[in-house]
Amino acid sequence: MIVDQMIFNKKIAKQSFEEDVTSEKPVRSIVKALSWRVVGTLDTLIVSYILTGKIALAASIASVDFLTKLILYFFHERVWNKIKWGK
Repeated sequence: MIVDQMIFNKKIAKQSFEEDVTSEKPVRSIVKALSWRVVGTLDTLIVSYILTGKIALAASIASVDFLTKLILYFFHERVWNKIKWGK
């Protein structure tokens, strides 16, 4: 799977993460994704509550939003890390 190769397989890369100072380690992408998702989830929770008036429904929407966007953000960061443009 190409995603596995991009993230975990160092054989594909010309250099390891330790040798490539322009590359982020996957753990940094995970921490960035988590911190951003906390901010984004609070926003989703507040907006959902304002629109529905129900905290349980708002929390449910925010929970699903947190998980799906955390995963999408991680892979988005990993793909962009491979792009040389702008570095």
